[in-house]
Amino acid sequence: MGWRVALTDEAEADLESVVAFLAQKSPVAAERFGLELVDLIFSLDQLPHRGAPVKARPTLRKLAHRHYLIIYRVNPAAAFVEIVRIWDNRQDPTKLRLP
Repeated sequence: MGWRVALTDEAEADLESVVAFLAQKSPVAAERFGLELVDLIFSLDQLPHRGAPVKARPTLRKLAHRHYLIIYRVNPAAAFVEIVRIWDNRQDPTKLRLP
């Protein structure tokens, strides 16, 4: 049985924002990319530690997909993965707010 995976409200808003932005050019491509991100997020139920550690944030890990980072934390005691942000890596990194 896999780990439980959930998105914070902020990560859900990030995902919606990514898809809405991409949908301005191509709704079909936006939907496809959104589903790719969701598939990657929920694949963490099988290999939650596969992402690289986030520098200066030892409790966080990250997975890259194209220009986006999925930033998450792992709680081994609860077998729980919490997605905290979905970030476009082309943005100014000083604007990224992490818990």
